[in-house]
Amino acid sequence: MIGAPAIGAFVALWGFWVLLIVGWARGELHVRSTAVFIALWLVGRIAAGFVLYGLLFAPYVAILDVALVFAIFKGDVRLL
Repeated sequence: MIGAPAIGAFVALWGFWVLLIVGWARGELHVRSTAVFIALWLVGRIAAGFVLYGLLFAPYVAILDVALVFAIFKGDVRLL
């Protein structure tokens, strides 16, 4: 059985890569900014193994997702 934390981690992980693609498609992310976000993701992935058995990687990626949303959409996304 899959719990809510696993689903949240899945959404955060895939959301990160989707947001990178959307940023490229909209022309909001350039090579340098994309490289910075990927480098931050890699540093977090490597460091996650040393801190609480990797349990903080999903919240870390979720924070990167929030930063990507602000960078791509210039603020919060309106749902309605």
